[in-house]
Amino acid sequence: MTETPSDLKAYIDTLAENAQAAVSALGTSSGQARNDALCHAAAFIRTRSGEIQQANRKDVAAAEAHGLSAAMIDRLKLDDARIEAMAAGLEAIAALPDPLGAKLAEWDVPSGLSIARISTALGVIGIIYESRPNVTVDAGGLCIKSGNAAILRGGSDSAHSAALLGQAMRDGLSKAGLPEDGVQLVGTTDRGAVGHMLTAVGKIDVIVPRGGKSLVERIQAEARVPVFAHLEGICHSYVAAGADRQMAIDILVNAKMRRTGICGATETMLIDEAIAADMLGPITSALQEAGCEVRGCEKSRAIIDNLVPASEADWSCEYLDAILSVKVVKNTKEAIAHIKHYSSGHTESIITADSAAIQAFVTELDSAILMINASTQFADGGEFGMGAEIGIATGKLHARGPVGAAQLTSFKYVVTGNGQTRPL
Repeated sequence: MTETPSDLKAYIDTLAENAQAAVSALGTSSGQARNDALCHAAAFIRTRSGEIQQANRKDVAAAEAHGLSAAMIDRLKLDDARIEAMAAGLEAIAALPDPLGAKLAEWDVPSGLSIARISTALGVIGIIYESRPNVTVDAGGLCIKSGNAAILRGGSDSAHSAALLGQAMRDGLSKAGLPEDGVQLVGTTDRGAVGHMLTAVGKIDVIVPRGGKSLVERIQAEARVPVFAHLEGICHSYVAAGADRQMAIDILVNAKMRRTGICGATETMLIDEAIAADMLGPITSALQEAGCEVRGCEKSRAIIDNLVPASEADWSCEYLDAILSVKVVKNTKEAIAHIKHYSSGHTESIITADSAAIQAFVTELDSAILMINASTQFADGGEFGMGAEIGIATGKLHARGPVGAAQLTSFKYVVTGNGQTRPL
């Protein structure tokens, strides 16, 4: 990070102007050039893996000294596997179909005009994030693929890692003959820079936050430009009557414990009372053996006596930790009612072979992602075949769910005639 500029607004305006100039080239560039940029960036990351890990160790040491939680430090850490995943993710994005210039729809109208809807780049995208240095690569890569320019504002906790990863993206653009300013990092940790990004109407086209609840709340409250975001990941896994016991155990342990600090981790398990006596014990035992604290409602504690009492606050808590709340429900109707009341609209899963319960679950719930007999931890753009994601959006306008390259496009109408004039 550089020293704080004396005029933050002018600094952000300059970044935006650079980005707008870059979009003019990126948005009209060939798909091959953009793919080349991604592959060059992937090669940079692999070649300089040792330097990236050395920089990351500085970030991790500083985070530990500042007392960051284990979950936050886990998000921050980069090892060989995670660095390779970033490089491979860029190559996966490059392998996707070109999202620009696609003919989304075409039709003729009685006047004889032919109308086509064609995909276009959104423009300048501001990404504001905390801890996860891989966001630098995922966000930059998706913006390049979709012909957009990215202004990346990472947190101070990932500054050393993000600087090198940002350099990888700019190096890739340069080697592909595209403008380096297609990816720019905000070079100051001053929070005032965020405020200027949020109010840069006409200069930044959309903001994507990646971080904790307080960050997203601030952005949603202050932004004057559109925002793609989710506030919390209060995800539910519902074990309905008709569930296979071993499947339920395997899914719940994975949904909670694979990585506890991600937004797709299950925070509450619901289970039908008809199967609770038989299945609650094996499921909670497996969770506890995996190191999870299980907090239960009165009905669940009447069945399993070693559960920690759950309070009302537990049903709306995003733990981001090895803690799970459990509630026994009468049936699918009550489970759906509970999820509607407490969910953040991110991801819900139902585990059952009962087709009627599944149909009710997917019809009546309107979270961005609904899983059937699968772990909520699959709520990820890479797992959806998008190569990567810039974030999960729970709003209902434009992008929803994992925001990949295709979701970072808009469209225009191209209308072709042969001399038509509109009658008076």
